[in-house]
Amino acid sequence: MNRLPHVLAGTMLGLSLATLPAFAQQAGTPVETKAPNAPDQQPAFSGQTRAPQPPQIANIKTEVIAEGLPHLWAMEFLPDGRMLVTAKQGAMHIIGSDGKEGPEIANVPEVLANGQGGLLDVALAPDYATSGKIFFSFSEQRDDGNGTSVASARLVADDQGGGTLEDVSVIFRQSPSYDGNKHFGSRLAFGPQGELYVTVGERSDREPRVQAQDLQSGLGKIFRISQTGEALPDNPFVGQNNAQPEIWSLGHRNLQSATIDGQGRLWTVEHGPRGGDELNLPQAGKNYGWPEVTYGVEYSGAKVGDGVTQMADTEQPVYYWDPVIAPSGMAYYDADAIPEWKGAFLVGGLVSRGVVVLHMENDRVKYEERVDLGARIRDVKVGPDGAVYAVTEQRGGGNSTIVRLTKG
Repeated sequence: MNRLPHVLAGTMLGLSLATLPAFAQQAGTPVETKAPNAPDQQPAFSGQTRAPQPPQIANIKTEVIAEGLPHLWAMEFLPDGRMLVTAKQGAMHIIGSDGKEGPEIANVPEVLANGQGGLLDVALAPDYATSGKIFFSFSEQRDDGNGTSVASARLVADDQGGGTLEDVSVIFRQSPSYDGNKHFGSRLAFGPQGELYVTVGERSDREPRVQAQDLQSGLGKIFRISQTGEALPDNPFVGQNNAQPEIWSLGHRNLQSATIDGQGRLWTVEHGPRGGDELNLPQAGKNYGWPEVTYGVEYSGAKVGDGVTQMADTEQPVYYWDPVIAPSGMAYYDADAIPEWKGAFLVGGLVSRGVVVLHMENDRVKYEERVDLGARIRDVKVGPDGAVYAVTEQRGGGNSTIVRLTKG
């Protein structure tokens, strides 16, 4: 069985580790010390990148609560405290209080588990306690290619720790399809009125990625839909010719982090190119620039387009990273168990190999700190106990682990 390297190496299930962070963190200085990929690019305003670390950095201890799991992509807490997880290859499991995964849940639709695709995010319906309804996103093979789709179903648990999906229905399909295996997104987040935000990617390659700027295309967009998949009547492009009415915002790259804050607003973090990961507060009808406007450079080191970081009629990110953290998973911390993190965003870092903590003030990042977990973090959730739960992965597959973070 594979174990987490560095911080988590050699630990046994349920045993607490030494307090973190393992970074050489120092209040008042940025946690990022590496040179940017685009050294000539300058932020549009003070604090847009490399914010200082907070004056009080929480001591965090970790506990491995589940290990030897399949390659997970997402997790969600059920009302009884168990965890519903998605495995990238196409299975759902319920993780019991003993940290063991139950049998595969039956009737999960077939997914395209290729490249970055597979079974992706999962979210409970706002009325899950009475309806048992869940929503999940996945990459779907189609006659004309593939794309990100969203389905709903009722989760009917059984006495063996598994269950069945009933009334499975694909409610939304990103279009057009594309024959590729990258940049599917995708996160699901419910707003305060039960509206469903769906984030997707722009499919990475140079030909399709330009469609992030095209309102007739569903690539590189955030959608806002009803729980049956329809565009909401107050969406910004409803009734506009040559626009998909489900679109909420455009000009995005690959969105794998999304959450709702304490005011009911959607926040996202998207993957940039080599440099240029972005924190955004997406607004109705706004254009976030990709691929015409971005921080960072191509993976080759060349400029992205004209190398422009600002342009009229496009929005600046609230915050950006260069080098990247490679964001995946995101939670808003509104609990009391770790008071230093109250009101912060918690973002999983694949490249940064830990949890990135963004302390906010007036919708700007005031401080950034990082908790090094020595592993790629695919998802982050706040548990009913106020602890933070991080899902690890190994690049290219392998076993996942769920780690519990509490105040030391």
